[in-house]
Amino acid sequence: MSQTYSEQTLVRDLVNEFPKTADVFKSVRIDFCCGGATPIVDAAAAGGVDLSTLMANLADVIEKSSSTETDLKVWTDSDSDTIIDHVIADYHHPLREEFLNLSPYVTKVSRVHGGHRPELLKVYELYYELKKEMLEHVAKEEETVFPLIRQLDANTIEDREHALNYIKELEKEHDHAGALLKELREITSDFTPPADACGTYRLVYKRLEMLEEQTFMHVHLENNILFPRYF
Repeated sequence: MSQTYSEQTLVRDLVNEFPKTADVFKSVRIDFCCGGATPIVDAAAAGGVDLSTLMANLADVIEKSSSTETDLKVWTDSDSDTIIDHVIADYHHPLREEFLNLSPYVTKVSRVHGGHRPELLKVYELYYELKKEMLEHVAKEEETVFPLIRQLDANTIEDREHALNYIKELEKEHDHAGALLKELREITSDFTPPADACGTYRLVYKRLEMLEEQTFMHVHLENNILFPRYF
């Protein structure tokens, strides 16, 4: 991708364009919220942060966050092993990392602004319910269901109906996750923060929308490409 930012880009502008860069700034104690109207070069100097290392870390995060799937049709011709490996590497691992990184922001925004923005208390509740369910869900896929699917492909399965019931259970969990995401979208007015929202507030809404997008692609691969092969 062509680079659209530089050392002179304001910290807040980079976070607005690439929300996951907030994690990089946070890790080196650069304030992207109240102090975000500062060029990256100046923020690094003020915090005693090595600029070249900072820019390299930002570039790495931006490259990873910009490599989203744009065409999933290729997977219809891929074998199940390939799809499973792709789901684990490109959706499960990033999902765990995103929940780890996003949770402190959700908690902070709810604590600081929830008193006069009651919808944020609901966002907090829905987010942590989604987090708990999705982490349990991906663990079940990796530890139980994906191995069963590999056995189905290898014709080494002992109880085919048992494996299919597990797959149906995953589909129901996908439906519930979708319902939670729909409620999150509704309560946040399509992830639109109020005009006076601070940087962290806006960051949470943007990353929740990105989480929704990634979850939908994850579910599409499984519900519409992988799972139907066994029914």
